[in-house]
Amino acid sequence: MENTWVVVAIAVVVALGFPIILYNGLVRLRNHCRESWSDVDTELKRRHDLIPNLVEVVKGYAKHERELFERVASLRSQAMSGRNSPGELAAKENELMGAVGRLFALAEGYPSLKADEHFQRLMRELVLTEDRIQAARRFYNANVRDFNTRCEVFPSVILAKTFSFEAEEFFELSDVKERIAPAVGLGS
Repeated sequence: MENTWVVVAIAVVVALGFPIILYNGLVRLRNHCRESWSDVDTELKRRHDLIPNLVEVVKGYAKHERELFERVASLRSQAMSGRNSPGELAAKENELMGAVGRLFALAEGYPSLKADEHFQRLMRELVLTEDRIQAARRFYNANVRDFNTRCEVFPSVILAKTFSFEAEEFFELSDVKERIAPAVGLGS
């Protein structure tokens, strides 16, 4: 009789404990996704803060390129606006960096600009920031992969559906050409 109670107690603990452990694991992974998205967001803000300085330096050398400067400013504002899903934000960021790439191409035509110490410092900061964004994006996507996998595998899929855990969206580039890092020359 005493053994029966022990078996029943163990069965109750397992029956209650296992779902709790699965649920807490899902919450933990979801929070890792949110935290790592915050890291991506921080690095994107850093990029957004660098771009106006870069535009101002280039403006001093290429005053007649007003349309490009306005386009960069407009795209920066769009990228910074509102709460976007990772996919929407990736599209906006890709367009912004395309315009910044045109700004770099413009700078190639001005040897004195390429030699400008302030311009070189901004370029180095931007390259460093791009590296940090890539690292943050990889970390975020790894957390999303782990969370989404946990939401889809048995038996945690049952709890994920019961408690409305939604799959997270990856932050990825949409165009294969955009996956190739642009060459940025810092000059000497």
